[in-house]
Amino acid sequence: MKLTILGCYSATPRTFTNPTSQVLEINNHVFLVDCGEGTQVELRRNKIKFSRIKHIFISHLHGDHFFGLIGLVSTFRLLTRETPLHIHGPKGLKEIITLQLKLSNSWTNFPLHFHELTGTSSEVVFEDENVIVQTIPLQHRVYCNGFLFKEKPGDRKLLMSKVLNYDIDQAYYRAIKKGKDVVLDSGKVIPNKELTDDPRPIKSYAYCSDTKYHEDKIEIIKNATVLYHESTFLESHSHLCEHTGHSSAIQAATIAKKSNVQTLILGHYSTRYENIELFRDEAKTVFENVEIADDGKVFEF
Repeated sequence: MKLTILGCYSATPRTFTNPTSQVLEINNHVFLVDCGEGTQVELRRNKIKFSRIKHIFISHLHGDHFFGLIGLVSTFRLLTRETPLHIHGPKGLKEIITLQLKLSNSWTNFPLHFHELTGTSSEVVFEDENVIVQTIPLQHRVYCNGFLFKEKPGDRKLLMSKVLNYDIDQAYYRAIKKGKDVVLDSGKVIPNKELTDDPRPIKSYAYCSDTKYHEDKIEIIKNATVLYHESTFLESHSHLCEHTGHSSAIQAATIAKKSNVQTLILGHYSTRYENIELFRDEAKTVFENVEIADDGKVFEF
């Protein structure tokens, strides 16, 4: 599982920082998560192939999280993309993007599918044989969702040193990997646990975009491998959290601790702060394993 931070600062873009956007590579998928201004430039800077992006997830309709989307869609068109593109986001996103395409006479030459969200409880928005994605309802000034990306369990590992002790046809190997016991011609049953080992542990990534502190999401993100949680403010400005619908570093760390996640990544910093390491310092007073996002930073888990 690989996470590339394209932008992780709040409010307006600056010459040296970008608003929110990131790419998650998980189990053969490349997901774009939020799409602030400058996203396509950062995709190029980080050498991420546009053609590999088939699903985009937009948390909410504040500009610093989706103003880069129309530009990216337009560039896909200019590149003569043919692969379908799926965009998951709040109701209203389709209207915004299609109006821009209509008025600029720039309809896409590839299938463009919108999956608009209105639910206030967690729901599955994408699923295949490898990955499942569900929403994490958040509490912000507008309708907002985070997203939980979770691998599905893989096949069990064949222990060939054990399998070869028996006269087992190779045609049964796939079934054994799926957890089936083996019945020999003699009628003897070989338990699966004797022939296989557990698959590698599944990984999961919880993305919590703009949100004030609330504990409703803890059950959804519990035991996640990685939690990205917005931390707009340090404690000196924590009195602004409730009014703005944002969180402090300590509040993000508290959610991480109560959710028993393995790693916390902080981001969405207010641009009033000159040293983002202060966010790590404050969060570590509550939760030990804290990482700091920054534009262009790559995390591998």
